[in-house]
This record gives sequence, structure tokens and C-alpha cells, in this order.
Amino acid sequence: MNVGYFLSCEEFGPRELVRQARMAEEAGFCGLWISDHYHPWVEAQGNSPFVWGVLGALSEAVSLPVATGVTCPTLRIHPAIVAQAAATAALQHEGRFVLGVGTGEALNEHIFGDPWPSAGVRLEMLEEAVEVMRKLWTGEQVEHRGPHYTVENARLYSVPDVPPPIYVSGFGPKAIRLAGRIGDGFCTVEPDGDSIQSFRDAGGATKTVQAGTKVCFGDDEAECRRTVHRLWPNEAMPGELAQILPTPAHFEQTAALVTEDMAAESVACGPDLARHVEQLRAYAEAGVDEVFVQQIGGGHRAFFDAYREQVLPEFS
Repeated sequence: MNVGYFLSCEEFGPRELVRQARMAEEAGFCGLWISDHYHPWVEAQGNSPFVWGVLGALSEAVSLPVATGVTCPTLRIHPAIVAQAAATAALQHEGRFVLGVGTGEALNEHIFGDPWPSAGVRLEMLEEAVEVMRKLWTGEQVEHRGPHYTVENARLYSVPDVPPPIYVSGFGPKAIRLAGRIGDGFCTVEPDGDSIQSFRDAGGATKTVQAGTKVCFGDDEAECRRTVHRLWPNEAMPGELAQILPTPAHFEQTAALVTEDMAAESVACGPDLARHVEQLRAYAEAGVDEVFVQQIGGGHRAFFDAYREQVLPEFS
């Protein structure tokens, strides 16, 4: 399993994300994931830069492969525009760009006042959006009239010779089957071997599985636990809450029910790198091909130094 770095657009601004990407490359990480949000999950995270601007900067700053983890190409941004943005990113990164896609969250997609569709409708929209983007990446003029999208006289003039792969995120059975059927790969955030096997059985047998995870490395385990609880309580929220709550304020209201123990339960906290390795190894054992690690809070120089010396060699 390869280990990459997860750039959090919710927690850091654009220039800091580029700085972290440079450190990740210097430390020997295999690639980058970058989140695509309009809002942070909670106010304490404090950021949400436009991912496509950051991707342009990354193309000049590093030579690592980069994937969005993940973009919703259905409501906030029309798939024809996402197709143009992704084609440009693929050219900028010289073929080292993967478009990760998913059905999104109300947190980011409700901003124009559109109704938030049911999960089944969102999956229909995602499938049609992927169809539209792949048509446009041919460089030919596209006419499309489907149940959710209309594209008229549209042609992308700046397209890569090879279209960017599309990796599809999925958390429920229907979404996982869709990912296996239409995706070039699969995105997840859990070391769930059953879900990964379901993806492979649904058509993803030879396709790449990527996953994201979070840690908080630092000298003081207790302080790391407090940092995780303060910045990422939403990680412990169960079920479909992440998809249906519409604002950071709603997430904060729900986060009041999340204890420090709950927030830190699945996050390696503190200086014991054996625990960090154990967390990552769970993803390898579940069948993940590439895992991307986010360092919560500050201390990134110490994090990258420690991982270069003691964690990455465990997966080389």
C-alpha cells in the first residue's frame, strides 16, 4: 500500500496547503488528496478555499499525483464546468490528476437554495454527470439532454490526450455498486474490507481503491486528543448526518454530543508512531491501495520528519 498526504481545505488556507504539499513531497509521500468544500464542517476549522485555484498552484509547486477527495459535480457546479476544470487540472499536472467524485453534502451544495435530493436521486445525478464529463473530454461538440442536465453546443478545446480517471466515492450499498460500475477507482474513508470487496464484486476487481484518514502527531497525547475534539468532532457523527446537515452551525450543535473519547477513537493521537502505523495498516489489510493521511492541527514539520523516518518505511 502506498501512503500519500491528505490536504484539508477545511482546516487550512491555500498558501498553507501548498506549503504542506511541498513538505509531503520532500518527505517521500506518494501523492496528494485534496478536499473540495464550500464550507468547513465546523467553525473551528476555519477555512474553505476554492480547490481548483489550489490545484493550479500545486501543479507548479510539486510533481506528485493529486486527486480530489472528493468533488460533487451535480448541484453547486454543473458537470460541464467541472469537466472543464478537471481537464485543465489534468493538463497542468501533466496526467497526474484524478477526479474523485461523490454525491456531496447539503453543507456545500444547498447554497443556492435548491432542494436537497434524496440519496437515490443524487446517485442518478452523479451517474449522469459522469456521462456528461466523459463526453466533453473527447474534445468533440456535445449535445446532451438527460433527466437532470442539458448541455448544448458545448466543446472543450483544452483537453488532455488521456482523460483524467474518475474515482467514485461510496458509503452505502447502492453507491458502492455504482462506483464499481462507472468508476475507474473507488474512494472511501474507512478500512472496511466488506465495502471494498463489494466494490470489487461490482466491477472494480482491478481498479484502484483510495482512502483518506486523519491523525494528530505531537509530543503530548492529551493535547492531541483535545485538538482532534476541537477541530474534527464531525468525524464521530454517525449515519447520514454528514450528508444532510446544511450548515457548520448545525454540525456544531450535533458535535455537542461528541465526547473527546468519541472524537479520538479512530484517530492516532500523540507521539507513539506504532499507533500511527497500526492505523494505516488497517487500511492495507482491508484492501486499500493508496491511503492519504491528514495531520490535524499544526506541527507539520515534526509530523513529516517523523513519518519520513519511521512510518513510510513500514509501507515501502
